Amino acid sequence: MTGPRTVAVAAFLLVLAAYANHFQNGFHFDDDHTIVNNTYVRDAANIPRFFVDADPSSVLPSNRSYRPILFATLALDYRIAGGYRPMAFQIDTFAWFLIQLATMWWLFARIAERCGGDPMFAIVPTAVYALHPACAETVNYIIQRGDVISTCGVVVALAMYAYGPRARARWLSLVPLAIGILAKPPAMIFPALLAAYVVLIERRTLRDAAVEALPSLGVVSVLAWWSARHTPATFTTGGGPPGWYWLTQTFVAARYFLAFFAPIDLSADNDWPLLTTLADVRVALGLAFFVALVWTVRRAATRDRLRPVAFGLVWFALALVPTSIVPLAEVANDHRMFFPFVGLSLAVCWTVLPYLRRANRALVTAVVVALLAGEAVGVHARNAVWRTDDSLWYDVTQKSPRNGRGLMNYGLARMEAGDIATATTYFERALALTPSYPLLHINLAIAYAAARRDVDADREFNTAIRLAPNDWRGHYYYGRWLRSTYRLAEARAELERAVADNPADAAAAAELAALGQTPVHSAESELARSLAAYRAGRFDECLEAARAALAIRPTYAEAYNNIAAAYIAMGRWDEGIAAAEEALRLDPALTIARNNLNYARQRKPQSR
Repeated sequence: MTGPRTVAVAAFLLVLAAYANHFQNGFHFDDDHTIVNNTYVRDAANIPRFFVDADPSSVLPSNRSYRPILFATLALDYRIAGGYRPMAFQIDTFAWFLIQLATMWWLFARIAERCGGDPMFAIVPTAVYALHPACAETVNYIIQRGDVISTCGVVVALAMYAYGPRARARWLSLVPLAIGILAKPPAMIFPALLAAYVVLIERRTLRDAAVEALPSLGVVSVLAWWSARHTPATFTTGGGPPGWYWLTQTFVAARYFLAFFAPIDLSADNDWPLLTTLADVRVALGLAFFVALVWTVRRAATRDRLRPVAFGLVWFALALVPTSIVPLAEVANDHRMFFPFVGLSLAVCWTVLPYLRRANRALVTAVVVALLAGEAVGVHARNAVWRTDDSLWYDVTQKSPRNGRGLMNYGLARMEAGDIATATTYFERALALTPSYPLLHINLAIAYAAARRDVDADREFNTAIRLAPNDWRGHYYYGRWLRSTYRLAEARAELERAVADNPADAAAAAELAALGQTPVHSAESELARSLAAYRAGRFDECLEAARAALAIRPTYAEAYNNIAAAYIAMGRWDEGIAAAEEALRLDPALTIARNNLNYARQRKPQSR
């Protein structure tokens, strides 16, 4: 027993070393609307509500789905950490990952034992899986802990069935299965996996497989009904036409399969397109891969020595079914490989096992160590990419340059860093690829506003609202900007619409409350309104607001300067000169008024 334990400890230490640089990695992308901006996660007292209501799962109505176990763990993380400290959340996810790995080793050892192999073999596919760079995409992405818990539930349930007394194991395995399903729906594929295990590994009949799978099928049916009943009507998967989506998934499966051997283009948000014509060569490639996979499974299933290969490939295919039959907004995502790669690791490693047995032991050891070390380096590199929004989305722009959302998110990271010029460039690049993306127009408007391009900002806000009139975000950000420019009546209308469309968004409600405390008729507010109108080219409104400021404070030099600027822009030189001179009389140090005066005097003779 010393040998296996030593190897297991060495593998564990290598996994720990590979992931050592990920524990401080922050929240990204969907983490924002599900965790960071989700007030329900901030109170563990909400945990019971997660089981009866999906509304607390996101501030985005279209993204609210029923995953109570996942959100219960997130609320506990927040409680333990005392806030949004990423390390606590990352440690929790990693703990689930380690449980899954330990149970995979246990399950693979049982499969090897039943199929005439050495249980020691189980360490190899487990380590290959644990250190695969594609798995790092899921382990780093906090909200995708759902995939980790879901996969863990399936692996634990199948291992319990494989080792336990048949009647008792059949029922006890339902507990981890239910936990997995309530974390994320892909675990519902378990009855099919169990049936495949009974037929391929235990070498029993299809009738036996149906009997063994029946209890888990009952649990899946009940939880599927319960989940559907508690999923809000606002939820949408966002996918394209089902027929083309399903056809595309055969090619996506082939890409995933190849990524197992060459994970060279991993991207947090890839730009794989939906295939929309049968003439596309990728359709033929995907169908050819599907046929080859079925043929390989059938061939391997007829040979006792290769039954684990057949089972592993069946696992790979079945684990892809949940994300392949429901048309999702993204054609593919790297974190979707996490569940299927459990089976693929088993199939690939078992395939090469006979060749390893015949080779020189020292050479085999060197090759395996080199492979695992290379994987560990890959994991370490992906962890570094996931460190910040800036590093993550820059990597996406390099790996997926035609992904408008990726370009937008990198621009957003740069805007948050204060680099408005770069942000605007990336937003405009994204706009060329995704001109009908409302959130992109909102972010572009915010960037324009920061650059004091008020006319452009106003246009982009209105474009976003036109594209998605029922999306509260357009109304919220537009209202917030309108408030900053003292267009208060318009701001109130937009913010009230935002709160009405999404009462769960605390930010919109807070902005509306703050609007009620904004002084409407102070000299400063009227001057700000005047300036905003000037920037937007509304010169009559600029004059009206500046005069309102003077009515409150008659000696307000800056208000006279705004009047001068408006008149000059309208070509009314004498009135502009008079207003600028009055501004300088009140404040001789007001440089901008002197500049306006000089400009008007220079231009006036040329206009005659």
